[in-house]
Amino acid sequence: MSEFIHVEKTNGVAVLTIDRPPLNVLSKKVFKELGEAFDALKDDPEAIAVVLKSAGEKAFVAGADIKEFPEMIGREDSKDTIMEGHRVLDAIDSFPKPTIVVLDGLTLGGGCELALTFDIRIAEEHAQIGLPEVKLGIFPGGGGTQRLPRLVGKAKAKEMMYTGEPVSAQEAKEIGLVNQVTAKGEGVSEAIKMAGKMTGYSLQSLSRIKKAVNEGMDVGLNEGIDLEAGLFADIFQTEDVKEGVRAFIEKRKPSFKHK
Repeated sequence: MSEFIHVEKTNGVAVLTIDRPPLNVLSKKVFKELGEAFDALKDDPEAIAVVLKSAGEKAFVAGADIKEFPEMIGREDSKDTIMEGHRVLDAIDSFPKPTIVVLDGLTLGGGCELALTFDIRIAEEHAQIGLPEVKLGIFPGGGGTQRLPRLVGKAKAKEMMYTGEPVSAQEAKEIGLVNQVTAKGEGVSEAIKMAGKMTGYSLQSLSRIKKAVNEGMDVGLNEGIDLEAGLFADIFQTEDVKEGVRAFIEKRKPSFKHK
């Protein structure tokens, strides 16, 4: 049983909670448990969409566990340790189901980098989101220098990382860093509501949308179109497309198998 990551599944939505008071900082153990949770949900037929939230009211995740940093100083093999965290972040980024994260407070450093791996980000109005690593004499090492510019553009990403200053939830929405802003205390219910809409659709479709967008963004347009065409042709070999088309013709709601 996990110490810091709790999982609840209801009506096709898996809700993961990071519970490491008071600020939910990301230690190696939290990362390990988070990776294990996503690995378990990957082929779980009871989980069509995943929502990540945190316990407490001060922070979603206030950053990495700085107390673990001294052990990396001067070590020539520190890249191996860093890549262990990247393997978890990459697994979440490429997770074959829709993912939503709720930012309900301080979302800094590693917390911001974790949020960047999710498909959809919902911030409560009091959230502060940023990458303050420069203030410690380091820089974002959990994918922040790569994922943030792809989301908000190079200039804004550099501004955030050079100054180390966080942005408000509203500014985050304006620059495309988050999808929605809710009132305090309403982020989780909004995320579950959105995830609930997804659970009524075919997982075969949802997973291919994610694959087409994620992989297509890293290649040229023509190669991306070829990827999309291959996935589109592939989905016509599934049972879900038969059910979806039949239900449309019969004027009823489709019943997808989620396999």
